[in-house]
Formats: sequence, structure tokens, C-alpha cells
Amino acid sequence: MPTIHKTAVVEQGAILGENVSIGAFAYIGSKVSIGSNTTVASHAVIEGDTTIGKNNRIFSHATIGSIPQDLKYDGEPVQLIIGDNNTIREFTLLNPGTKGGGSVTKIGHHNLLMGYVHLGHDVIIADHCILANGATLAGHVELGNHVVIGGLTPIHQFVHVGDYAMVGGASALAQDVPPYCLVEGNRATLRGLNLTGLRRNLSREDINQLKLAYRALFEQGKPLQEVAQEIFESTSSDKVRKLCEFIKTSKRGIPFTRIKKG
Repeated sequence: MPTIHKTAVVEQGAILGENVSIGAFAYIGSKVSIGSNTTVASHAVIEGDTTIGKNNRIFSHATIGSIPQDLKYDGEPVQLIIGDNNTIREFTLLNPGTKGGGSVTKIGHHNLLMGYVHLGHDVIIADHCILANGATLAGHVELGNHVVIGGLTPIHQFVHVGDYAMVGGASALAQDVPPYCLVEGNRATLRGLNLTGLRRNLSREDINQLKLAYRALFEQGKPLQEVAQEIFESTSSDKVRKLCEFIKTSKRGIPFTRIKKG
């Protein structure tokens, strides 16, 4: 059975799984579903059509599922879906989707959202991501797996960040970040591969192949799309192919400094 503090408000219709714990003065709306072994700390607010999976930890004063901060929102049905084993720290703000973006904001599994993180409408986050204190994602941003976003970093609408990428703290990101890469600065630009993260997760051979591809793509002054296509067709590395495919399909462009010839 769930454990609900006597001062908490759980509206009729809410679904609470086994061993869910609801802290003092928390509020759970009528359309909320919370999976087993999830803890909701004091003064947290969870409302709207929000589905939360198992084994999540939601800390005090988090606001989850309140209507999107979009002036076009007119009360239509929208959702927020959160997976399993996530940690959502104090004063986070997570908004559902909008009709213009598929109506769903979705967070995967094993993610850490530190204090004051904001996820705007229609944001998609995969698994094993870390968003440090004060990271702010505007609407329609997408993060791949194992992404790290440094503290106090805003990310522009519709930006995509690929698997194993890292955005340095206090950056301002307005363009797409390819998988395995590191960006930093205001405005953020490519600084190289995210070697620290790659060494924790990839083989030496994979990293060596990515180094060769990175040099060819960004350090020789050749047209980026052409080089990406050439490498994509010639490589046998799945990781390199993923890097090149991301570059070929990027809609906001890649933030790197082009080498001037002569």
C-alpha cells in the first residue's frame, strides 16, 4: 500500500503503485499515475496527465506536469511521461507537450535532473542523462543517451544533442551537438570529442575511429556535409556512422569554427 502523509492531497482518480511514498503537503492530481517504489517529497506538485514509472525519487518543491509555458496552449489534452529510476531534485519544473510538438514531453530512465532544472514543452530525453543545477531546456529540445548538460546552461528550442555528448557549464547552446562531442562557451562551439565520457563507455578502437572522423570532419576545412557523406559510405564503424548521420540530418547546424584557407 502507498504511504501518504496526512497533510498531502491526493485527488480522486490518481493511481499510486505499491510502496509509493507521498510526503507532507505534496499535491497529486486526479490524472496522475505513479509507479511502485517511487517517493514524492514534501511540497512537490504533480498534476496534469502525468505518468511516472517505478523507483523514481522526486524531491521537495518539484513542479511536474503543470501546463506548458506556451501562449498557444488552449487547454487541449497533453501528456508528460517519465520512465523508471530517475532522480528529480528540488525546484525542478517539468512541462507536458503541446499540440504543435506531438503533445508529449518524455523522459526516459536513469536520468538525474539536479536542482532548478527546467524541461520545456515537447522535450524528449533518452536514458542515463545528467542535467546539472539550473540547466534550462526550451521547447522541442531532444537529448540522446548518456548526455551531460553543465549547470546554468540554456538550450535553444529544437536543438538536438546526440549520444554521449557534453555541454559545458554556463554555456548557451543554439545549434545541434553531434554524438560523442564536447561543446562549451557563449555561444557554445565544438571543443573536441567528449573523451572523458567516451573512455568510460567505449572501446579504444571505437574512440580511435571517432578521433579520425572528427579530424576529417572539423579540422580540414572541407565542406561538412560532403565529408560526412564520404565517411558514412566508407566506414565500418557504427559509432562513426551515427556521428555522420547526425551531421547529415541536422536542422539547426553544427556549432564549429570553419578553418579559413590561405
